[in-house]
Amino acid sequence: MSTITLVSIIGIGLSTLAICTYYFKKLTTDSALEKSRKEASVTVERARKDADRIISKAHQDSHSLKTKIIKEAEGEIKSRHRTVAEYENRIAQKEQHLVKKDNQLSEKENAADKERQKLKSLQEKEHQIINDLSKELENIAGMKKEDAEKLLLSNIERETRQRVGKMIKDMEDQAKKVASRRSKEIITDAIQRTAVDHVAAITTSTVQLPDEDMKGRVIGKEGRNIRAFESISGVDVIIDDTPGAVILSAFDPIRRELAKMTMKKLLDDGRIHPARIEEEYEKSKKELHDTVIEHGERAADELGLEFHPKLIELMGKLHYRTSYGQNILLHSLEAAHIAGIMAAQLGVNVVLAKRGAMMHDIGKALDFEREGSHTTLGKEVCEQYGESAEVLNCIMAHHEEEPPETIEAILVMVADAISSVRPGARRESLETYIKRLEKLEGIANEFDGVEKAYAIQAGREIRVIVNPEDITDDYTHKLAVDIAKKIEAHVDYPGEVKVSVVRETRSESLAR
Repeated sequence: MSTITLVSIIGIGLSTLAICTYYFKKLTTDSALEKSRKEASVTVERARKDADRIISKAHQDSHSLKTKIIKEAEGEIKSRHRTVAEYENRIAQKEQHLVKKDNQLSEKENAADKERQKLKSLQEKEHQIINDLSKELENIAGMKKEDAEKLLLSNIERETRQRVGKMIKDMEDQAKKVASRRSKEIITDAIQRTAVDHVAAITTSTVQLPDEDMKGRVIGKEGRNIRAFESISGVDVIIDDTPGAVILSAFDPIRRELAKMTMKKLLDDGRIHPARIEEEYEKSKKELHDTVIEHGERAADELGLEFHPKLIELMGKLHYRTSYGQNILLHSLEAAHIAGIMAAQLGVNVVLAKRGAMMHDIGKALDFEREGSHTTLGKEVCEQYGESAEVLNCIMAHHEEEPPETIEAILVMVADAISSVRPGARRESLETYIKRLEKLEGIANEFDGVEKAYAIQAGREIRVIVNPEDITDDYTHKLAVDIAKKIEAHVDYPGEVKVSVVRETRSESLAR
């Protein structure tokens, strides 16, 4: 058998095998497919039955839910019908009640109209009766209606004044309780802790001579020494008035002090001639400048404050300046201590209070050199040397040339007044004193009802005696307030003036 035949037979065998395999797979697949169809048919039938059952149940549930909803809606509708019926009944009742009220109001209005007509008729009758009575009273009293009204208004005014006086007194007493107690404590404490030294205000200085022969040396040949001394120092020298002494007269205290120092040096040395006078004068000028600086620095150290060197010099010059017998440097220190103590008690700026009080009269060191009030001069020099606006306000406000802008400025005003009016601080001329007393009494006598007025206690109190028939007890307080206000407006005085109104009734009879 050839190879070709063998290959052909193998090929035929393989083909036959492939065909058999194909048909076998096909038969197997058809059988599985038929089986799947049957299973699918069964599954579909089962699903159809389940769906029919679910649909039937759903129909039953929806019918049951529908029935339930309809029943609930019907119940709610019935309930609302009942509520609406109740509201309608209430509205109907209210309408009936309103109709009834309306009828009652109409009846009351009718009754009120009738009462108004009656009242109007009665008022007309009343006016007629009053007019008749007024005419009859005018005839009986012999007084016209206008006069009677004036008398009535006068009586009402008097009663009102009495009530106002009493009211003012009550309000003032109530307001002063706390403030008076606290202010007294602060001011008393401040006064007790300050010095009270003072010197007399004079315009002359006296230098004692070692002997009468020295007078001739002071005068010099044909008076050349005394003329030279007066020309160099700028003071007047008086020799003949006081035995054993030379009197130096000048309004400028610094110039007078410088002349006094020069004269003492000349008297101690004994050599007196124009050249020597000029030499000693220059030496004294330097010594006085050093002394002035020392006084100023001592004052600044006492207060614990720092000032510009020029202000220190001006403070030292205040040592030689007086006002009403009071040394200005001591017064300024005293006022600074008082202001500082009060500021500490009140919890405000202590340094500003002290500084303002120390500077408040600094212009008096310049008033012999420049024109202007001491407050204006003080403000200018303090502004020039860097003091604050608050200090400048303290200077201007202490004589009310500017309104006080800070509490410290008010404290400076109070401290200045306390230091000035304390007993022994100042003295004034007899003429000024008498004029002030007369003016106080004159102001009090200007008021109606005042019989006599007496200024007592050196013008610190005025006692007013009133007519008891014209002034009542309640009105006395208002009268005292009015007199005090007028005194404040028209009289210049240190401290305060107490106004005492005295009213008394006296009855007298004679036994015979």
